[in-house]
Amino acid sequence: MVKIGKKEKSDQLYKAILQLKDEQECYDFFQDLCTVSELRSMEQRFEVASLLDDGMIYNDILERTGASSATISRVNRSLSYGTGAYEKIFGRMKNKKK
Repeated sequence: MVKIGKKEKSDQLYKAILQLKDEQECYDFFQDLCTVSELRSMEQRFEVASLLDDGMIYNDILERTGASSATISRVNRSLSYGTGAYEKIFGRMKNKKK
């Protein structure tokens, strides 16, 4: 997967996200920033990634989430050939549960 280069304008968005203090602030910020459709798409992709990471197969993910096979494939490519960000986040989330 090709990494997108950093740009000054996008840096501001990521710096703003890092300023969020808790889950409620994050929720509120993304509610203001994104459309309902954009949020649902991101939430669905994250759920698909989590299920793939847990070893669930495509057909079960499709049935459970309603995600298209193209979305599931795209997310799987990110898990396999992406930057490793999903794995970092999943690892941190699993460590927090312990």
